[in-house]
Amino acid sequence: MANQPVAAASKLDATVLKIAGVVVLGAIMSILDVTVVSVALPKFQNEFDASYARVAWTMTGYTLALATVIPLSGWAAERFGTKRLYMMALVLFTAGSGLCATADSISQLIGYRVLQGLGGGMLMPLGMTIMTRAAGPERIGRLMAVLGIPMLLGPIGGPILGGWLIDVASWHWIFLINLPIGAVALVYAWLALPKDNPAPSESFDFIGMLMLSPGLALFLYGVSSLPEAATITATKVWLPMVVGAALVIGFVLYSFKPQHPLLDLRLFRNRNLTIATISLFVFIIAFMGAGLLFPSYFLQVRGESTLHAGLLMAPQGIGAMLTMPIAGMLADKIPVGRTVPFAMALIAAGFFTFTQVGADTSYWLLCGSLFVMGLGMGGTMMPMMTSALRTLTNHEVARGSTLTNIVQQIGGSVGGAVMSVILTSRLNESAPVPGAPAGPDGKPVTEAALAIASQTHPEMLPPGIPPELIRKGLDFVADSFATTFWVGFALVLATFIPIAFLPKKREVSHLLDDQPEGERPAAPAIIH
Repeated sequence: MANQPVAAASKLDATVLKIAGVVVLGAIMSILDVTVVSVALPKFQNEFDASYARVAWTMTGYTLALATVIPLSGWAAERFGTKRLYMMALVLFTAGSGLCATADSISQLIGYRVLQGLGGGMLMPLGMTIMTRAAGPERIGRLMAVLGIPMLLGPIGGPILGGWLIDVASWHWIFLINLPIGAVALVYAWLALPKDNPAPSESFDFIGMLMLSPGLALFLYGVSSLPEAATITATKVWLPMVVGAALVIGFVLYSFKPQHPLLDLRLFRNRNLTIATISLFVFIIAFMGAGLLFPSYFLQVRGESTLHAGLLMAPQGIGAMLTMPIAGMLADKIPVGRTVPFAMALIAAGFFTFTQVGADTSYWLLCGSLFVMGLGMGGTMMPMMTSALRTLTNHEVARGSTLTNIVQQIGGSVGGAVMSVILTSRLNESAPVPGAPAGPDGKPVTEAALAIASQTHPEMLPPGIPPELIRKGLDFVADSFATTFWVGFALVLATFIPIAFLPKKREVSHLLDDQPEGERPAAPAIIH
């Protein structure tokens, strides 16, 4: 292998593809589980006789666990080795899935979801580390494109899979399905991943952990509570956000003192990493935040079932699958600063359609726009992540992938909360229905609420509702979605600012810089 020509080493050989298969399996489980559960929330309400705010913690608890454990993964990967840590994460996630299926109360389910999140939070950063080291400097783009497929298809396939499993079986199967996949992934990882060669033990940054992990969890808790409270002045919103932000800021000021901090912010001295991370952050706030609302439009305005709403989102995934392998190959040959702006322009073009959405906009137009957005997505997200990691040394990769994963987690949470608050506040401006009794919250029933109920739970509508009242409400709801999409569109346009600074010249890889001269193989697939 060491005598293999470098040109041949740039191809994806069987060894690298086997490693990629392990990582993709773990990523599929981790990402799908976020979106699969989202369609089961109404089922949890009926099953456990709980409020929506209570069952929503099955998602929030999972997210907070992810945020808490991600900072630890960089240090742990270097201390214990990526193979054994990845296998431990698979065991935690799979065991948490099995326990979720046995829950007989909402409190148990939330607790088991936290356990799931502790495993799931390590799968993505560890997977990125494993693939970056396996690919070597000449193949990072193509390997990151492989990892990007589950990242893009998760939000699309999750609702389809979840809706189908709940329809044909029961809610338990959205968790039970992870058991065989987890078992296969565990055996696969044991056989395919290279043997660990962990670095000499570094001191663990306990002070940093006590600031960063609780800080991230508290901040994201406040952000996650924002849609329910509908105002940032609510104590359960601003208090954890302020305390969490203070802890994170304290960590930032502290992190430059220890030699081995929990999260190595010194990596931001790398210009490429900094620009790519900022670009990712703005992009994820815009796209992931608004992306959560696309299925809601089909459900609440068009009256589609959960399964049909998921199927209507499929063109986005198809578009991404078409361009992602091409973008991965280009990222290894052409500077990302020359390709990402064109892909982002496709996203902006497709996104604009949703700013004009109405109560009866053509599905051909909407699905075509989603397809165009998918084409852009396939050429945007993973090339930016490739740019972020390409110029790090082998020793820095684990901590660099941890940084990018935390940025994605925070960006997705902030984007989802902001878009939900904008949509909720706009819907609250709807006119009350004349003569209608107050709702369960003591507030008068609005035309928008009546219209949404007509699409989601028509059997619960009181008789004698004038059709023109429903139509008026649906037009208002559609207009509220369009207003929210305008905010997302503006954020997509804002992403063009940081991506303008992405490298436009060939990047010099430093992945092998910290390897002794005599140990640098021509075929980087065996680096680990």
